[in-house]
Amino acid sequence: MNLPVSLKSPAIVIASRPHAETAVIARLLTEEHGLVAGYVAGGRGRRLRPVLIPGNLVSLELRARSDSQLPFARIELVESRGPWLSEPLPAAAIAWACALTASALPERNPYPSLYHALTALLDAICNAPSARGWLAAMVLYEAMLLRELGYGGSKPDAAAPLEEQFEAFRQLHKPISRYLLVDQTRDVMAARVALGERLARMIG
Repeated sequence: MNLPVSLKSPAIVIASRPHAETAVIARLLTEEHGLVAGYVAGGRGRRLRPVLIPGNLVSLELRARSDSQLPFARIELVESRGPWLSEPLPAAAIAWACALTASALPERNPYPSLYHALTALLDAICNAPSARGWLAAMVLYEAMLLRELGYGGSKPDAAAPLEEQFEAFRQLHKPISRYLLVDQTRDVMAARVALGERLARMIG
């Protein structure tokens, strides 16, 4: 799918990496255009660094001279996930959900259902009093990713007891590694391993 030369859209920051001395290449998930990337001038500065935290909801404007050029991105914060990054379990969940999305999805293909599911998952992680309130949403999101990308799988039971939800989370590890992240580095799955270890300690 060709990306318009310019677009404005709500978006979720899912990854960013330094570029040159002060800039950042940000990757963002939008509803209508899927995963997009943009050059953010000054992205490593004091003002924009907190805006580019993975999981943040932002207002995005992309502009490029041609479809083949990496667009310049202007980003304004709408909702921050920063307050939850000091909590180990929510921080691990946000990191994994964003890393999985950034690594698994092809660019410029719209997946509106995944955009809404990721938004709901991040809201649940940040608003639920514990993982009991969001683990089902995590499992549902992972299973939805597998189905949307053509790897099938059944829809998990969101009303199952916590122990069954955790077992469903464990069972998804192999298909995610085998199908969604087969060409990725181990660092991506390491984020899921870290999350699983924290969940196991919580469930006890």
